[in-house]
Amino acid sequence: MLRNRQEPIITSWLDLDFYKFTMGLLVWKQFPDVQVRYVLKLRNKGKRLIEMIDMLRLEEELESARTIGFNKTDLHYLRGTNEYGERMFPEAYLKFLEGIKALPRVIVIRGSDELHVEVKGPWPIAIFWETLVLSIVNELHYEFELMSMTKLERASIEANGLSRLKEKVDVLKKHPDIKFSDFGTRRRFSKSWQYRVDEFLTEEFANTDQFLGTSCVKSAERFGLLPMGTNAHELQMVCAALAKNDEELKASHNQVLRDWWSLYETGLSIALTDTFGTEFFFRDFTQIQAVSWKGLRHDSGDPVIFGNQAIHFYKRNGIAPENKLLVFSDGLDLPKIVELQDRFKDRIRTTFGWGTNLTNDLGLPALSLVMKAVEANGRPTVKLSDNLAKATGPEQEIVRYKRVFGYDENPHAFIPCDY
Repeated sequence: MLRNRQEPIITSWLDLDFYKFTMGLLVWKQFPDVQVRYVLKLRNKGKRLIEMIDMLRLEEELESARTIGFNKTDLHYLRGTNEYGERMFPEAYLKFLEGIKALPRVIVIRGSDELHVEVKGPWPIAIFWETLVLSIVNELHYEFELMSMTKLERASIEANGLSRLKEKVDVLKKHPDIKFSDFGTRRRFSKSWQYRVDEFLTEEFANTDQFLGTSCVKSAERFGLLPMGTNAHELQMVCAALAKNDEELKASHNQVLRDWWSLYETGLSIALTDTFGTEFFFRDFTQIQAVSWKGLRHDSGDPVIFGNQAIHFYKRNGIAPENKLLVFSDGLDLPKIVELQDRFKDRIRTTFGWGTNLTNDLGLPALSLVMKAVEANGRPTVKLSDNLAKATGPEQEIVRYKRVFGYDENPHAFIPCDY
């Protein structure tokens, strides 16, 4: 369930989410000199991370992970990660990865009230820290929790996790139309537990098309799964922050979509809709793009409202929704997955990126951790989201972004997060 303490948590730079590589290629090609700053944020109210992990171990684990590098086996695997025929990652990018000998140092500051963790560096290199930091912090937290338990209590936690996982599989087998992927690398209980979950799902769904793959590249390599992922809010947020004026800011959203399409075309054409509000996305996503792209990803707000919006959008543009795909990926549990599948089947294709509740469901409370890009070349980034509790950025910039993107939600419905 937890690793041997003699072995570091991160032993391979493939032990991160696949979208770090797919985004990384675009960043390397177009933004090689952009400096980005990432900050760790705990969103659980009333909890203090500094009291929940071993600080010395955190610093040791971060330093250990910093200098692993990509070996020839890693690069060989990345050469083959494309189900669509042509090689996804060009040799020049793989050569760039091979040349990375160390990631930028992570700054850890033990404040009197809270822990501050940040990293700053060239975007094409610093981009790899996000899921590495999150998985390290999560695992150290649960290790800290388990150390205070008896051997019997720890065994009970593991047994509970296995029981819950088996219950999930039993329900899923009764709903063979549900297709899902493991999106739980960032907030997994531990590395070994995520691997155990993926191995179990691989065996249980070996003769079906229900379990599509995992976002964890190392787990995908280990169990012969498809690495899953396209892009995250980071891409839109950083590119928006680089805009010189309001006109460029508004145009940055569709520019990212065009840049992504020019690189990956149909293969990875799932658009993330909520960075600056889904209402704006549907105004900005052109009819030609709607026809060409495979589908959309939901990551905040009411999923039912989003699904109905998407169906209406496609119909309004003369597109049959049943030929398009919705990827739901926000705070999923099994009852919600079943409900969404039942509601939208025969109306539009669906799949589910299942995160924390899949790889961290053992009965202990989950941490809501994020490692966000908060600055690009010294300029603050902003995410509006459809769930205003997830909005991030300085208050003044949030007000500006809401004006530029025509965001109409009640401005008093949330408290801005100013890093």
